[in-house]
Amino acid sequence: MSSCTPKAALFDFGGVIADEGFRNGLYEIARTNGLDEEGFAAKTRDIIHRTGYITGTGSEAFFWETLRGETGIRGSDDELRNTILKGFNLRGWMLEVIGLLKSQGVRLAILSDQTNWLDELQDRLGFFEHFERVFNSYHIGKTKLEKSLFLDVLDVMQLPPRDVLFVDDTEGHVRRAAEVGLVTIHYRGREDFLKRLSKLCPGLSRDLGRLY
Repeated sequence: MSSCTPKAALFDFGGVIADEGFRNGLYEIARTNGLDEEGFAAKTRDIIHRTGYITGTGSEAFFWETLRGETGIRGSDDELRNTILKGFNLRGWMLEVIGLLKSQGVRLAILSDQTNWLDELQDRLGFFEHFERVFNSYHIGKTKLEKSLFLDVLDVMQLPPRDVLFVDDTEGHVRRAAEVGLVTIHYRGREDFLKRLSKLCPGLSRDLGRLY
């Protein structure tokens, strides 16, 4: 019998399961090109949505071409991609948390606004095996900016929202998930996350406590 209230948990990838390689990589590209980090990151987020790359309707080549054209950055597609991908380091302690949840029968899935880069990272790091499903915006054609995405995921998993935990480091995504009824944790840091999860899984509080 599970000691956790949620029957399933959806985890964001960058910023939760792994370090935030996208943001950190963009900051590095901005510094290399003498650009404001936050301004460049915001512009890139706009372009990755506007070109359709994040939802699989536009190509990576078109995304980089557009980004270079609108910001003046230098570097080949491969060089720029590698700057971003090298920053996605798996958090070993988070994988331990995921293992603890799995031991309690909690169903696990990734819910990520990502591109084909997530598949490349899987080839390099091999983490899909920890999860029942991987919901990647690049393959499903929707992002977490759309509330209907959460309903689609619930439909696939055949669970009501009250039985599903969603963990993400972006406040807006957490808010939209909560608005459709999911249990949410806004990831702000390791200790805060573990304390919040312990309240949902009291039977794991001792195991989670040693990960602080």
